[in-house]
Amino acid sequence: MVRRRGFARAFTLLVAAAGLAACVADTGGAGYNPPGPVGVAPPVGSPGQRVTILLPLTGPTAEVGQAMLRAAQLSLDQPGAPPLDARDTAGTPGGAADAAKAAIAAGTGMLLGPLTAGETAAVTPLAKAAGIPVLAFTSDATLAQPGIWTLGITPGQQVRRLVPAVQAEGRTRIAAVLPKNAFGDALENGVTAATAASGLAPPSVLRYGSGFPALNAALKTVSDYDARRGAIEKQQQAARTRGDAEGRREAADIGGQTPSPPPFDALLLGAAGEPLSQALPLLTFYDIGPGQVRILGPALWSREASRLSALAGAWYAAPDPAQRAQFEQAYAAKYNAPPRDLASLAYDAAGVARVAAGSGGFTPDALSRPEGFTGADGLLGLQPDGQVRRGLAIFEISQGGSRIVQPAPQSLQAPGV
Repeated sequence: MVRRRGFARAFTLLVAAAGLAACVADTGGAGYNPPGPVGVAPPVGSPGQRVTILLPLTGPTAEVGQAMLRAAQLSLDQPGAPPLDARDTAGTPGGAADAAKAAIAAGTGMLLGPLTAGETAAVTPLAKAAGIPVLAFTSDATLAQPGIWTLGITPGQQVRRLVPAVQAEGRTRIAAVLPKNAFGDALENGVTAATAASGLAPPSVLRYGSGFPALNAALKTVSDYDARRGAIEKQQQAARTRGDAEGRREAADIGGQTPSPPPFDALLLGAAGEPLSQALPLLTFYDIGPGQVRILGPALWSREASRLSALAGAWYAAPDPAQRAQFEQAYAAKYNAPPRDLASLAYDAAGVARVAAGSGGFTPDALSRPEGFTGADGLLGLQPDGQVRRGLAIFEISQGGSRIVQPAPQSLQAPGV
C-alpha cells in the first residue's frame, strides 16, 4: 500500500543533488539576510544567465519561503548550474513587483516564483515587458500565458488524468458535483475540457453552496433520485391498492429493490474535509454505488485516505510519492529537516532553469522542449501557451489508505498528461 504524506497545494499559494548550495541571495534591493546555512554570497555570472527566485523571505509565510529557497539551492548545487539571486517579496503583490523590478534591473534571465496568485499577477506585466520567462508557484492556471507558467499542481491536471482513465474502462457518462468557489470553478473547467479532449459528451455539472442542505440537494438532483425511486414507489402503490395480504407482501418486496443506476457511470465529487464526510452517507442513500459508478475526487483526498474506507474504489490523481522520496532524502541530509510541502515546486523550477541554461539559455524552445522535465513531483512539460502538463499517478481508495492502480506516465505523449 502506498500513502502520500501531505502534499496538498493551497489553491491561492499554493534530479537529486547533494552538497552545500553555493548560490544565494543578493541583499541589494530586497533587504533580506538569510539565516544560517542559506548564506549571503552574492550571485556571480554574466547578466542574462542569472536566475532570480522571488519568495516571502520575511513576513507571515517566511518559513515557507526559506524552505523553498533551500530547495532551489539544492537543485542548483551542480556543476554548470546558473547562479541564483533570491529576493524577498514579503508575501505581498507590491513586494513581489518591487522584487521583480530589482531583479530585472540587475539583469536576471529568468524568474522563479512568486508564490501566490496575487503576487504572480503583479509580476506578470513586468516580466512580459522585459521578455523574462516566469515559473510561478501558484496553482491558479488562469494566470498562465506564453512565457508565464504556473507550476502548482492544479485541479485541471488531476481531472485531465482521470477522465481518459475512466474512459478506458468503458465509462463514458460523467457527472460532477462541485462547490461554488474558485476550486470548483477550476474542477469544472478541467472536467469540461477533459471530456471534450476525450471525445465524450459534456459532463452534467451541479454546483453546491455552503451547508449540508445544498450538498444534499445537488447529489439528489444529479442522481435523478426522485425518478429512479419513483418508479419503485409507483409499483409499490399499485400492489398496495389491491388491498390483500399478497399485495402487501408484494409491496414490501418491491420496496427492497435497488433503484435503476444513476444517469452517469463516473462522478467527480469536489468535496474534501467536512463536506466530504457529509457526502459519504448521501452517496449510499441516493444509490450512487461503487458497483455502478466510479467516484473521482481531488488530490486533496490523499490527506484523508486513511479514513475514507467508505469510498473504497474511488480514484484520485496525484504525484507518485516514490518520485518525491529522492528529493526528500537529499533535502533532509543537507538541512537536517524534512522539506515543507511546497519546497518541491522550487526544487523543480530550479531544475528546469539548470537544464535550460545548459541547453542554450532560457529560450521558449529550451523551456518548452517536447520531452519535458523530470523533477521531485514527476514528469512536467511546459507548453508554449503557458499551460503545464504533469504525469500523475492514479490512486484508488482502499481499506485504511490508498494504493497506486495506474503509475505516473513517463512521456508527455501519454493519455492524460
